[in-house]
This record gives sequence, structure tokens and C-alpha cells, in this order.
Amino acid sequence: MINYILPDVSCGHCKMNVEREVGEMQGVTSVLVTVENKQVVIQYGYPATSERIEELLTEIGYPAEGV
Repeated sequence: MINYILPDVSCGHCKMNVEREVGEMQGVTSVLVTVENKQVVIQYGYPATSERIEELLTEIGYPAEGV
């Protein structure tokens, strides 16, 4: 499991985009975005890696800050 702050998350649409895009990554089992505190909690296993998740978040416009 990994937690990130996503400073650019500001609404339900952002939440939906992050949860959908990251949730489609192979190995990701759970994605929960909380808009109010701009946080995402991601549960994952092989073949997903934290590096690849961070790359994807940046690609989709929500670069992460570590928690």
C-alpha cells in the first residue's frame, strides 16, 4: 500500500479520473481518492511498482507528493 498527496485533485471529476486510470494498471487492487485532503491510497502488487504508479499519475496530470 502507498499513500500520496495529489495537490491538483480538486473535485469529483479528478477523483474519478485518478481512480479509473490507476485502477486499470495491472497489479493495482484498490484506489481511493479523498478530494477533501487531496490524498490517494493505492493497494498494489506485482507487476505494479510505486515508480510506475508515480509515472502514471504524472502522465494523467496529477503528479504525486509522498506522504
